[in-house]
Amino acid sequence: MKILRLADVEKCVGCSLCMLACSRKNVKNQRIGVGHAGIRAVSLSGFERGATVIFCHACIEPPCAEVCPSKALKPRKGGGVTYNEKVCLSCHNCISACKIGAIFERDDGKISVCIHCGYCVDFCPHGVLEVIEV
Repeated sequence: MKILRLADVEKCVGCSLCMLACSRKNVKNQRIGVGHAGIRAVSLSGFERGATVIFCHACIEPPCAEVCPSKALKPRKGGGVTYNEKVCLSCHNCISACKIGAIFERDDGKISVCIHCGYCVDFCPHGVLEVIEV
C-alpha cells in the first residue's frame, strides 16, 4: 500500500503545482484551477516563511469515514479513504470531522480529499512530496 507524505516541507515555496496536478487528474471536465484538488499548498505569511502542504495523513481509523452517512468515504486498507462522489450527499460532516482540515469543499458543494495516488509528486519541482510503501 502506498501513501503520500512530505519529504521536505522546508523546500515548499507554495507554487501550487501539486494542487493543479491533482485537480486536473481527478476531474472529468478538466479546467484550469485548483478547486478539485485534494491537496493544498498554503503560504505561511510571505516568501521568507515559506509554505506548508495540507493533505490527508491516512488515518488508520479515519473519523471522516465514520461520520459519512452515505458511505461516500470508506476506510482504505493501510490508512486513508476512498471517495465515491456519486453517493456523496454534500453534508460536509467529513470536513468537520477531519482533525487536520484536509478535506476541502469544492465550488460544486462536493468534497475533495487526497486518495494517495501520488500523481502530484511528479509535478513538485522541489521534492517536497513523496510516495512511500507502508
